[in-house]
Amino acid sequence: MQSPIPHTLKLLWIILLVCVGTNLNAQKQKVWIDADSGNETDDIYALVRLLNEPSLDVVGVSSAHFNNADLVAFKKWNQYNTSGINTVQISQQLNENLLAVMGRLSIPHPLGADRQMGRAWGGREARNSAAAQGMIAAVKKLAAREKLVVISLGALTNIASAISLDTSITQHIICYVLGAKYTVTNSTWNKSEFNIRNDLNAFDYLLDNPSVNMVVMPIDIAYPYMFKRDALYKMLSDDIPVERMLKARWEETNPQDTIRTLWDLALVEAFVRPELAEIKQVPAPPENTQRMIKIYSAINAQKMKDDFIEKLKMNANTN
Repeated sequence: MQSPIPHTLKLLWIILLVCVGTNLNAQKQKVWIDADSGNETDDIYALVRLLNEPSLDVVGVSSAHFNNADLVAFKKWNQYNTSGINTVQISQQLNENLLAVMGRLSIPHPLGADRQMGRAWGGREARNSAAAQGMIAAVKKLAAREKLVVISLGALTNIASAISLDTSITQHIICYVLGAKYTVTNSTWNKSEFNIRNDLNAFDYLLDNPSVNMVVMPIDIAYPYMFKRDALYKMLSDDIPVERMLKARWEETNPQDTIRTLWDLALVEAFVRPELAEIKQVPAPPENTQRMIKIYSAINAQKMKDDFIEKLKMNANTN
């Protein structure tokens, strides 16, 4: 008669393997990225970098509006006619196109709000949307000690509205924000910046909420993260669909720029490769609730550029 001990040991070994696999999967940081992809060149570069990062679990990609005063003053915004423009829908379509090209349409990709929180003169009324509800739902699925990293590349309407609609999620979220300016030498903030101007109400709402964990990359810190167009084009292959899309995006949106800062990619690279950036704590702007905010104070732009190209090519070679 066969001894039951080997069978028992086999069962224990299987259980151990399952537990280890589950723990390894749980160790992946869950990330939600909120992008005004239709606005300019850099959002889809940032999305590609995040979606190709094996250490992360991207659980959502939402669209952000890029409403700004120029839309009512000029006939064109980049390559788009401003008459009847729906900025969040442009971002949504581009997000969906990219996810399709990368074979990642299974990732939730809800539509964001079509305008700012409150009104032009102020106010912080939440702007409900599928994106805000999606963020709330993603937090509700977290394990007890997990946190959701929300990376906002445009106006902060969606994440601020999600927190306003359900304040219980605040303790489970870390917000990474691209926006505003911060002068390290004299410790001063400047909110006169595109992303923040597109929803100042949302930025102030987050700053005034002491329970919101924020990490801000000011645009003056991201500025050195520049790519030369022609050198980048040589690295991008037309035979690889996602690389063809990256090249086409620059050609469509900013064809006149021979060199350009890829702002959104700078934030994503700093998040993915924390050893290539410095973070410090600084006081919030004086007009907001006085608390400490984390900001990026310096980046290694060259190594971050090298990392993006290396990871892009590594992924291309494995597909």
